[in-house]
Amino acid sequence: VPELAAYDIVRPEVKYGAASRVDFLLQGANDRDAYVEVKNAHLRRNSDVCEFPDCVTARGAKHLDELAGMVTQGHRAIMLYLVQRTDCARFRLARDLDPAYGKAYDRAREAGVEVVCYGTDISTEGVSLGSAVEVLD
Repeated sequence: VPELAAYDIVRPEVKYGAASRVDFLLQGANDRDAYVEVKNAHLRRNSDVCEFPDCVTARGAKHLDELAGMVTQGHRAIMLYLVQRTDCARFRLARDLDPAYGKAYDRAREAGVEVVCYGTDISTEGVSLGSAVEVLD
């Protein structure tokens, strides 16, 4: 992920916040620690727009609040959405499916949590990082 390429240490599943584990803690000599949560998005209801979440996710909302807490402590925090389909060029929240997640997202953004979204290249060989996807929210 280009936005995170400066980090040379990647630590998976690190405890943080109130009894949570972050997907990745990134560390490097010249930057603040970065707490990264990854969510896979695959819901497509309209045209070329992928949405998240596809159902209520209290755990997902908790992760956003935990990331916001890391920002207030002086760290970077990134919510990384990966679009797990090849027919979507844009991304947005499915606020109608989980209004609480939408509110947590808004709080996190206001606190300074960064939102990054990428597509994936899917083939019989595997799944790899694709191009950046426009975030509509």
